[in-house]
Amino acid sequence: GIYTGLISIEDFGTQPVLGLRLDYHLSEDVFFEAMLGWAKADETSFERLNAGVQLLTDDERAFTYYQAAVGYNLLPGEAFLTRNRVFNNALFVLGGAGMTEFAGDEHFTVSLGVGYRLLINDFTAFRVDMKDHLFNLDVLGEDKLTHNMELSAGVSLFF
Repeated sequence: GIYTGLISIEDFGTQPVLGLRLDYHLSEDVFFEAMLGWAKADETSFERLNAGVQLLTDDERAFTYYQAAVGYNLLPGEAFLTRNRVFNNALFVLGGAGMTEFAGDEHFTVSLGVGYRLLINDFTAFRVDMKDHLFNLDVLGEDKLTHNMELSAGVSLFF
């Protein structure tokens, strides 16, 4: 599947994100997922307030992540649009790990999230996710755990 949305890169603003996702459903409740996402960080408020200060080069502002995750369908069921039109759906949670390339370095990343999947037909699904990508970053002189929230929506094809 493909997805797009917004990611709030801590200290670097909220930016558009674009990604690819590959899922394998082990059972009705459990699935595995691999993700690859891209975004571009903005300037920090420190850079905006201090003209001429640049903490990162343009290349270092590239935010790329790749992760593997395990998902669990908490509430699989059916959504009734009309009396004769029913869609399978699920509310799910995700947890995973991977790497994030940002600020000229690779960072081990843990991601936690929640999402909703609506199967439009036998081979197409619409999905909305909210995830937090957590990793340690030392750009401003202090090593700290960053929370990088992502809200995305996408379409997947089943085969």
